Amino acid sequence: MSRNRLDNSTSPYLQQHADNPVHWWEWCDEALQLAREQDRPILLSVGYSACHWCHVMAHESFEDPATAEVMNALFVNIKVDREERPDLDKIYQTAHQLLSQRPGGWPLTVFLAPGDHTPFFAGTYFPPEARHGLPAFTDLLRRVHAAWQEQRGAIEEQNRALQQALERIEPQPGAELPTSDLLQTAVAQLAQHFDPVNGGFGAAPKFPHPGNLDLLLRHARETGDRQAREMALLTLQQMANGGMHDQLGGGFCRYSVDDRWMIPHFEKMLYDNAALLAVYADAWQLDRQRPLFRHVCERTAAWVQREMQADSGGYYSSLDADSEDAEGRFYLWQREEAEHLLEPQEFALFARRYGLDGEPNFEGSWNLHLHCDTEQLAAESGLAPREVRRHLKSARDKLFAARAQRPRPGRDEKILASWNALMIRGMARAGRLLDKPAWVASAARALDYLRTTHWQHGRLLASSRDGEARLAAYLDDHAFLLEAALELLQARWRNEDLAFACALADTLLEHFEDREKGGFFFTADDHEQLLRRVKPYSDDAMPAGNAVAASALQRLGLLLGETRYLEAAERTLQAAAGVLADLPYAHPGLLMALQDNLAPVETLVLRGDAGALQAWLLQTRETYRPTRQVFAIANDVQGLPQALRQKTGGAGVLAYRCRGTQCDPPLRDIAALAAGDAPA
Repeated sequence: MSRNRLDNSTSPYLQQHADNPVHWWEWCDEALQLAREQDRPILLSVGYSACHWCHVMAHESFEDPATAEVMNALFVNIKVDREERPDLDKIYQTAHQLLSQRPGGWPLTVFLAPGDHTPFFAGTYFPPEARHGLPAFTDLLRRVHAAWQEQRGAIEEQNRALQQALERIEPQPGAELPTSDLLQTAVAQLAQHFDPVNGGFGAAPKFPHPGNLDLLLRHARETGDRQAREMALLTLQQMANGGMHDQLGGGFCRYSVDDRWMIPHFEKMLYDNAALLAVYADAWQLDRQRPLFRHVCERTAAWVQREMQADSGGYYSSLDADSEDAEGRFYLWQREEAEHLLEPQEFALFARRYGLDGEPNFEGSWNLHLHCDTEQLAAESGLAPREVRRHLKSARDKLFAARAQRPRPGRDEKILASWNALMIRGMARAGRLLDKPAWVASAARALDYLRTTHWQHGRLLASSRDGEARLAAYLDDHAFLLEAALELLQARWRNEDLAFACALADTLLEHFEDREKGGFFFTADDHEQLLRRVKPYSDDAMPAGNAVAASALQRLGLLLGETRYLEAAERTLQAAAGVLADLPYAHPGLLMALQDNLAPVETLVLRGDAGALQAWLLQTRETYRPTRQVFAIANDVQGLPQALRQKTGGAGVLAYRCRGTQCDPPLRDIAALAAGDAPA
């Protein structure tokens, strides 16, 4: 079978379409030039490997020769992996919202003018036959092409209006920094949308929103706000008990289609699990009376190491929702199958705990979620809680082993710098807080892979597969990786990680910063010129690059006494003042960076012999302190920058504590350090 131009792509998603009869191109100069020369509109199709509806549209339309014939005759067809090209995805998702007045999503289907690539029609999924108010895809293709041929003037006028609209939505900087009132406003807004029974915010479909949970935990720690604390902890508890959490293999699916977190959309994304791993570790540190949170960390980290880390060290991107041509089949159970695999007592306890004694909850099958706790099972069965837990573990182990023999969901094995950075941070933070050196080592391997493979000639590349890196990196890649390096430095010190962090920070300032208005563009100043150079401030499935840049630059600036980083972070917060004031709760990342600015981060540098440092480190991890960063540097470490070289150790340990730019005399007594660590 002949294959199209996607055959040599590093993207598994694009390679999934290499056998299509559609004459697909990647986004490249040659394809764009062809569209201009032939005056044919561009059909831009954006998706990703783990996207269920992307697969559906591919099977229905892109694999169909008759549909492909129409596409090939009327358009230059370009297929984009949104995970490799988030720059294109951000632009055209925004354009879709303006054109259709509806939220976007994937697959994204956009028709572009061949000259300047302005979109003149946009949608998402289209079926092969008209249904649910959507036109048949081939009918749509012919109508769009006819409009291009017959209504060129109207389309050009619409394009001018769209470009003006894109310019108008560009955030304008404020006259001064936002105030702390916005933090309280955001918490109040979240409370209005909070589900007090099931946790989470809003109605189905429910997403985990780890940024909101992080903000609530931090706010609770700093203010003593019990409502904020319980909103976060209840949500984390209910998600962990629900079917969105893989009860056998660990890790979380993308989102829940119901209010109770019972039935997920079954794809597993690296970035969701990275953020949730860090938040659950923080929640465990805040409330150690809830061992569930520690168990979630342990199972999630085990899943990451077992299924998502390449031999090279980098982390893979995602697992598909589908297996055996059906969504979720890998994860679902029939009651008889489980009963056959387990001892009678094991099955009785397992079925009661995970819902197999009730009605099927997903298309005639059972997706596991927790129905009752071990204390209730112990009371019902007459067994000791320890015996109940032993039987349940045995049952989980047996079913997990049996599930491992099933055909697995597809795995997207490209390695993205930004998503890897999020998981490096998650593994390093959880490893540090839960005293799991293997998790820290996993994070260090991933950072080493990115530094050796993605950092080339002093610049960062965004994506790699099989050790081949490509595509100029974006704001998120640099900002997330800077934050990850700082987190890993707190787990264990390496000079090369600090040097890498400084190189990333300097690249942000040199190539991404808006020197006139403040903040950072999503693409570098030498990036391919696109329809628009966006400057993202709002969190979505991942934190906003500007938010992470502001936070990480502040923390690095305080560690090194580097005012360039501190000033750039403050300019970013000032540039974001308008969007923060308009909708505070949509910007948890920026609000946390603002909190770090208004109540400056505490930086604690410990110097001493390596063996003596451990007790001090354990003391700093006894309480939840999200606005503190701690770095332990042994006396024998050489080659430190001036700001750290001045902080010398001695026979014992010296603790150098600074709040913002104000520093105390060094502490020699661990009891004095402990006295300042009492929870609020």
